[in-house]
Amino acid sequence: MDNHPINDFMGSVMQKLREMADTSTVIGESIVTPDGITIIPVSRVSMGFASGGSEFTGKHQKDGQASPFGAGTGGSVKIEPLAFVVIKDSQVRVMTIEPPASTTIDRIIDGAPEIVDKITAALDKRKADKAKKEAEAAEAEDFDE
Repeated sequence: MDNHPINDFMGSVMQKLREMADTSTVIGESIVTPDGITIIPVSRVSMGFASGGSEFTGKHQKDGQASPFGAGTGGSVKIEPLAFVVIKDSQVRVMTIEPPASTTIDRIIDGAPEIVDKITAALDKRKADKAKKEAEAAEAEDFDE
């Protein structure tokens, strides 16, 4: 059974599926625009595979002679674009291709990265303002002396 013709059919189809759906299919090649923005496509890959075969005995088949064999095998790959990872000025964003969120919780989840960016920017601004005030106060003390 190890050297059965169905093994060759199955092996051939599996090899073709591997060639069609490697990791660069899921996470695509990055694209760099002239203004320095990097775009990386992200896709979903689905595969299907089926194989079957049968041996037939004939009227004129002699003992010990291999039986005629018939087989069929097939496979498919579905590649569905999902999103793009956009990198600009050391900020990373995921831009989905899916339809917009329909529920409140979905909208919150979709907006979370933007909200985090805004909070981070506000905190950084607050720290910078505080540092500036402290520096001005220290400078004023030095001036008074």
